[in-house]
Amino acid sequence: MSKVPLLLAICLTSTAALPDINQGRIVGGTVATASEYPYIAKILYASDHVNYRPVCVGAIINNRSILTGRVCWSAPNNQVLLFLAQVGYVNATNIGSLHSIAQLIQHSSYNSWNQAHSLGILRVTTIIYFGTYVRPIPLAPLDYTLPDHENVVAIGLSSTTATSELQLNAVELRTINQDRCEMVYGMNFLSPDMVCAGWETGGRGLCHGDIGAPLVHNNVLVGITAYTHGCGDGNFPSVFTRLYQPMTVSWLEGNS
Repeated sequence: MSKVPLLLAICLTSTAALPDINQGRIVGGTVATASEYPYIAKILYASDHVNYRPVCVGAIINNRSILTGRVCWSAPNNQVLLFLAQVGYVNATNIGSLHSIAQLIQHSSYNSWNQAHSLGILRVTTIIYFGTYVRPIPLAPLDYTLPDHENVVAIGLSSTTATSELQLNAVELRTINQDRCEMVYGMNFLSPDMVCAGWETGGRGLCHGDIGAPLVHNNVLVGITAYTHGCGDGNFPSVFTRLYQPMTVSWLEGNS
């Protein structure tokens, strides 16, 4: 156990490099459809403005804003032109629509050391039009209650091989007691704005490439993936930024 905080310190503070959705894939999930989860956005990055690749996922919260994890970009605003948001993705022949980014907004209290308040909003330059495969997801209000051992769903994009087409995947998890999660990661890496979810017997869960993946409870967005240790390891639940707490609710209202 004592080695985990040290390992996390190394991993969480080494976020200058952009994540890559192909570095890890949802484990134990099922292929989903864009009509089931129309709020998913794929976030693309190209250092050369040409060869875009997926680096994160996010959730559409209104017609101009996509919510994701702050670690999706290494510094705010100086990389706006290097990102695109893809919404309504169904398959290789129905890729939905692409939106350039006007602004990258990080949570005002983001802490890169332990990923506290790891949230970022991508403000797109053009309106996102809603339809069968593109819709926003409701945000959890301040008085939202999410009990321990409650079924939740995390949604991301994955592939069966490193070269195959990315597909929408969903994995069912259960919320983990905060005290138990703190025993695993240590109180320095589990701030009050975080919530944990996993599968205690293992075999299902998120991987590093799923940063920004939405955590959904009863069709309400309750969290965004902050970090995860391993892939589907029952001993190490994934950690999400909790959306239904005062500082974040206020920040979302003021910036989205």
